[in-house]
Amino acid sequence: MQLGLKNVQLIGEELALLWTDGAESYLALERLRRACPCASCGGEPDVFGNISRPDVSYTPSSFELLGWEMIGGYALQPRWGDGHSTGLYSFQYLRRLTAASPS
Repeated sequence: MQLGLKNVQLIGEELALLWTDGAESYLALERLRRACPCASCGGEPDVFGNISRPDVSYTPSSFELLGWEMIGGYALQPRWGDGHSTGLYSFQYLRRLTAASPS
């Protein structure tokens, strides 16, 4: 069975995720934003495979989740209060982030 999301809700400062396998996950918004996989946040490799990481700065609005889009059947794309919206979080990546979240 392919991993998918049945429901996504913003609850306070967390994103609540209901997976197609019945599991529920909760992810703090700050952790979600700091884990953004886009090239602007996480960097990108050069031709030699070296990753150049940008210096990312955050403001309080960086952690305000305004909304999100489901991208096909494989990813979630959040829109943040500071205008950032280029991160595509695959469902597998989201599941790993929530599994590694501190309790």
